[in-house]
Amino acid sequence: MELRDYVRILHKNWILLVVLLLVGLAGGAGYALMQAPKYTASTQLYVSVRTEGAATGDLVQGTTFARQMVTSYVDVVDTALVLEPVIEDLGLDLTVAQLAERVSASTPLNTVLIDIAVTEGDRDEAAVIANAIAESFGSVVQGTLEQPTGAEASSPVTITITEPAVAPVEPTSPNVRMLILLGGLLGLALGVGLAMLRTVLDNRIHTLHDLEDITDRPMLGGIAFDPDAQKRPLIVHADPRSPRSESFRTLRTNLQFLDVEGGARTFVVSSAGPGEGKSTTTANLAIALAETGARVALIDGDLRLPRMADYMGLEGGVGLTDVLIGRMDVADALQKWGTNELYVLTSGRVPPNPSELLGSAAMSQVLDPLGEYFDYVLIDAPPLLLVTDAAVLGKKTRGVILVAASGKTKKQELTGAVRSLATAGVELLGTVVTMLPTKGPDSYGYGAYTYGATHVVDQAKPTLSKKQAKPKRRARAKAGAGAR
Repeated sequence: MELRDYVRILHKNWILLVVLLLVGLAGGAGYALMQAPKYTASTQLYVSVRTEGAATGDLVQGTTFARQMVTSYVDVVDTALVLEPVIEDLGLDLTVAQLAERVSASTPLNTVLIDIAVTEGDRDEAAVIANAIAESFGSVVQGTLEQPTGAEASSPVTITITEPAVAPVEPTSPNVRMLILLGGLLGLALGVGLAMLRTVLDNRIHTLHDLEDITDRPMLGGIAFDPDAQKRPLIVHADPRSPRSESFRTLRTNLQFLDVEGGARTFVVSSAGPGEGKSTTTANLAIALAETGARVALIDGDLRLPRMADYMGLEGGVGLTDVLIGRMDVADALQKWGTNELYVLTSGRVPPNPSELLGSAAMSQVLDPLGEYFDYVLIDAPPLLLVTDAAVLGKKTRGVILVAASGKTKKQELTGAVRSLATAGVELLGTVVTMLPTKGPDSYGYGAYTYGATHVVDQAKPTLSKKQAKPKRRARAKAGAGAR
């Protein structure tokens, strides 16, 4: 993946990241509040060696000896020899091992200093124990470890307390700031991990990049998501200046430049599965094409679950099935819609053998004259993965336009649809992505901005004058003559 892909993933999951970041911060703060405060009191000792004379050489030798010895003295601080007297004198309810865990000793490099630190839950007790250990250590070194032979001889090593321990003001642990920061980092890391995992496990179509991984056919257009699509499916007619209407006009423009070498512009519109917006896309595309003055025929080729009659507000009792069985001519079955040259051929009654009817010679006899007279013939076909109707129709037309819904169509479903078309020898002309979000990283350039005032056109079917109705009769006559 490229950098922009990672940015898109983080942008898309920013709510998850923020929530887990806050949870991590709260968790770190809660853990810090649950910890009992610890106080550390420190004392410093100075180790010196007595010399018999005041010569400079003797002083240097004594200092060198002291530096060599302090490294060993540091290891003596937390031994039983030093800590047992402290426990006994202070009456501590601790063992030597328990007290040793709370004591630490160190020496700065190239010095004769020893730092002793004691960590306790009580600040005053920490200082008292530190001072007691310093005194006990001095007594052990001078009275036991470095005691010369001879009753009256004194130890050459002197331990001097240079900085007695005092009760600390602030606790040394827990480090609230550090724990909160650590919790936030852990929460953020968990959020990034979950975001990446969701992306890896998500097998749905979202972006153009997802389509490029499946097919090299061009993306003809992207249709913005409209929560009111069920209430007003014909958005190009209902709200012609909305951004979603403009997306259908963009699709219209791309379709006009598709395969311009000549021949009938008869296209099948299908999808991998149901509910991906193929019928509304076909209807709105037909209206957008008719707006340019082109003669458009819209055929409801979904003989199993027809929708076009309801969307267009037409009578669907008589239609394509009646034409295919020879009950009526195609010219008589066509219904004019609107004021432009748009004619609709509804599905008619649902037959028991849709695939056989659509693949019959009668269907070719219907499509041929329509393709000669009309500039565009759009056929709304059933989903490819459910039935073979779309592939059957695709063999009789220029090819199939495949509709995929963003955030709904799975990659393996779209791959299966593309494979089924290739197996049937049907050309895939391009893809259309519907239900694209208007905001966010997966948006396709749509927003709340609309150029010009938005108005709603009455969806009632306009009343045609006699002059306007004449093209309908001419279209029926020519289409009927070709069918016969």
